[in-house]
Amino acid sequence: MTDTEERASGPGEGLSYEQARAELATVVERLEAGGTSLEESLALWERGERLAEICQGWLDGARQRIDTVRQARETSQS
Repeated sequence: MTDTEERASGPGEGLSYEQARAELATVVERLEAGGTSLEESLALWERGERLAEICQGWLDGARQRIDTVRQARETSQS
């Protein structure tokens, strides 16, 4: 499976966009609240980066699908 195909079918860890976004919000809240050890903060940061990548993959896949439909419609109208 190519990177583009993975993004179109749902990138990373089997999480939906909504699941990844919700978990990312929780990670951000925990980091903003403070009170975590350096080790835990780094682990949260790394998890947040991965979740952000998953969300971006979903958004990129959605954009690609929209562009494909628009191009097909423009081609059929020409």
